[in-house]
Amino acid sequence: MDPLKNPYAPGAGTHPPELVGRDGLITQAKVALQRIRAQQTEKSLVFHGLRGVGKTVLLNHICRQAEDDGIACVKIEASEERSLPALLAPALRAALLQLDRGAALRDKVSKGMRVLASFVQAVSLRYQDVVVNINVDPELGLADSGDLGVDLKDLFIVLGEAAKERKTVIVLFIDELQYVPKDQLAALIAALHSVTQAQLPIMMLAAGLPQLVGNAGQAKSYAERLFTFASIDSLNDDDARKAIVIPAKRKDVDYTSEAINEILSHTRGYPYFLQEWGKHSWTVAPASPINLDNARDATDAALRDLDAGFFRVRFDRLTPAEKRYIRAMAELGPGPHRSGNIGQALEKTVTQVASTRDTLIHKGMLYSPAHGDTAFTVPLFDGFMKRIMPSAA
Repeated sequence: MDPLKNPYAPGAGTHPPELVGRDGLITQAKVALQRIRAQQTEKSLVFHGLRGVGKTVLLNHICRQAEDDGIACVKIEASEERSLPALLAPALRAALLQLDRGAALRDKVSKGMRVLASFVQAVSLRYQDVVVNINVDPELGLADSGDLGVDLKDLFIVLGEAAKERKTVIVLFIDELQYVPKDQLAALIAALHSVTQAQLPIMMLAAGLPQLVGNAGQAKSYAERLFTFASIDSLNDDDARKAIVIPAKRKDVDYTSEAINEILSHTRGYPYFLQEWGKHSWTVAPASPINLDNARDATDAALRDLDAGFFRVRFDRLTPAEKRYIRAMAELGPGPHRSGNIGQALEKTVTQVASTRDTLIHKGMLYSPAHGDTAFTVPLFDGFMKRIMPSAA
């Protein structure tokens, strides 16, 4: 079929042609934003789930809707290489300029820019990766102590007052939040707590891997009362079918029921994989309807693409010891698995492999769904490990 008409869109954070199964979360976020704007108390939202469930897509979708409503959105993606202050400072500067809207800076917005200048000046002494030009004189005595927890509170209070003056909301959209170190995460949580107590219009919508819930609780014990944690999982069969069928139907292309069942059996309802299988099903099928043979050919093509890209980039970040640990897990199946069973498969004690497990969790490859359990953060990764390392030895 015509490749130019292929409706599917696999990619990192790429909006699918049909966003299904997330209406409740989108509505929940919209209501929370409007309540904050109306000076009502509301919890920030944290989405957590495995790779490929559409967390980034969901954040981006909500962000676009918020921007259409005139809300100031601060969009950042946390990483292992950069500090939280380095990511926040330029994004907050952009948010303040957005509040300006081309007119002369109002008093509180102007003060916000001066306090941000103080913050940047103070934190750059500790975090060497903070590089942003704020062309105003700093506000002495606010956000300039050099203590991130204190300074971020000062900054958020002033920013909240500026947003209130402009009758809007500043929303931090933070993806991959699990990569923020515990001390910096604690400072962020404390700052959000301070604006919540003051009923100022700042909130956070964040996303991350499952370990994010535990990270937040370890950083600040009251995190579970400050945030609404929403688990995002794979789609149920009905929604998964819609994600595959509706985009093709708009192009007058159908699937046989056998083809759909074949795709669902391999993708397990994960939105990213549904897009991959849909793309390849369209590519290999000569005409409508897409049948079982086409779906089987698409499975071969999709796995080749995933092995060369989605899976491979994660595999290449691993040390030999980490690869052996992951391969031992794969031999046991999709998981989760008891740490003792993984150690036994490696012919080592739990203590001997504990540091490897911890590093893999830090890298975002694994998480612990319960004490003593270990699971992959990347669906289908067990199959990839068996393909790329046929022997578990």
